[in-house]
Amino acid sequence: MGGNILYLCGMVDKRTLEKYEREAKEAGRESWYLSWALDSTSQEREKGKTVEVGRAYFETPIRRYTILDAPGHKNFVPSMISGAAQADVAVLVISARKGEFETGFEKGGQTREHAMLVKTAGVTKLIVVVNKMDDPTVGWDKTRYDEIVGKLSPFLKGTGYNLKTDVQFIPVSGFTGANLKDDVDRKVAPWVEGVSLLNFLDNMPIQDRKNNAPLLMPISEKYPDMGCVVVGKVESGTIKKGQNLLLMPNKTPVSVLAIHNEMEEEVPLAGCGDNVRVRLRGVEDEDVLVGFVLSSSTTPVHTVTSFEAQLVILDHKNIITAGYGAVMHVHTAAEEVSLTALLHYFDKKTGRKSKRPPQFAKKGQKVIALLETTAPICIEKFDDHPQLGRFTLRDEGKTVAIGKVVKLVTRAEDMPDVAQLTIDNAA
Repeated sequence: MGGNILYLCGMVDKRTLEKYEREAKEAGRESWYLSWALDSTSQEREKGKTVEVGRAYFETPIRRYTILDAPGHKNFVPSMISGAAQADVAVLVISARKGEFETGFEKGGQTREHAMLVKTAGVTKLIVVVNKMDDPTVGWDKTRYDEIVGKLSPFLKGTGYNLKTDVQFIPVSGFTGANLKDDVDRKVAPWVEGVSLLNFLDNMPIQDRKNNAPLLMPISEKYPDMGCVVVGKVESGTIKKGQNLLLMPNKTPVSVLAIHNEMEEEVPLAGCGDNVRVRLRGVEDEDVLVGFVLSSSTTPVHTVTSFEAQLVILDHKNIITAGYGAVMHVHTAAEEVSLTALLHYFDKKTGRKSKRPPQFAKKGQKVIALLETTAPICIEKFDDHPQLGRFTLRDEGKTVAIGKVVKLVTRAEDMPDVAQLTIDNAA
């Protein structure tokens, strides 16, 4: 679908597409050629599965867009999280083909986890694209489309989306291009209401941008190229050529040599919401890690190893107690954390916070916990910067909990005195 959007918007020429079609036919993957515009590695093309976050750019007469093609397979969820962390709008692609939707949506399928992860990553707007409507098992059948919408809607509402303001369902055919750029032919599907996918995106209200705030740019990739080049999305503030910044958490002073936009054009500055490549002076490529944050030298991002967070336990076969360890995914960073102490739980009936800490937490509960990371990590309180203050905890290939940072422990005296806490059994 992403490949066809690029073709329809003139970002991939017909000759290149014919080359992909020929190569896909030789590989016995004839119907996959459109996806090869974004799946560029041999591993992705052989298996037909996106592994890394593909990045592409296209323009309509009204707006310019960056596509972040995130993997759908459960083995590559960490890559999917880093892609979702950079997005303004999530497009959840659902297959209408008989059997495929059911496999993705049933317990253990990826549709549920992806919808929940993009919400946790801070993406508030969700477009559910019901793809493969041209498939012989579907044939642009309204009954099948309504069935999918009917099953997804209650789940998305339970995930925290407002179905009236935050979610839009659009039926398309990624292969034929129907309802991607131009509205679908009403002779084929007279029941389809509303506009095509790109028309809908063009008319979406743009989010408020924090251009006047201090700079925060989490790094999603880095590579050496006449110096160190870092890639990321500007989450707040602006970045200018010649600017002196700090690379956190190591507090490395760096200066900006050049900024390139999605089209590889050099630009003098980039604002909040832009996906950019930045060439830096003052740091070597091997000293930069994905998850580091490029920030203002006067108001740098907070760097901590301990913080208090509100957690919602989603899925864990056992109870969770102090000492539990998992991998935390926050913006583009992934860091091992341990749950040092459970501080409070929320009463399900009243929503009030307990005075005493629980002994354990179990599936479905909301708790306040003290978490500790193995290395310093760049985060902010959720109320100050939602994009750097919400996270997921994953363990054994599953998302165990979602959370938001409520307090940063920057000094030893800020640490809650766990020894003074009296345990409450009524978790």
